Amino acid sequence: MHINGPSSVHGAQGINAPHFTQRTPGSQATTSARATDRVEISPAAEAAAKAAEAGGIRTDLVDSIRSQIAAGTYDTPDKMDAALSRLLDQIG
Repeated sequence: MHINGPSSVHGAQGINAPHFTQRTPGSQATTSARATDRVEISPAAEAAAKAAEAGGIRTDLVDSIRSQIAAGTYDTPDKMDAALSRLLDQIG
């Protein structure tokens, strides 16, 4: 494509399409050299998908914990100590 500016006028073109431009020999990709898309699923995503399919959610336990959180009785000093201990074991 050539852009010559507003002062340049070109001749008439035919109405039959398409109008092709010349391509250099290396400008077309061969079928074997074309890039292909691919998807990689992480192990964590696979585990999450399997858990969702298996229906491994224990709704009775989730409901119990939600009610304890709402009542303010879920966070106890013993649970906080256990969580802190696990965290320090992972870090150290």
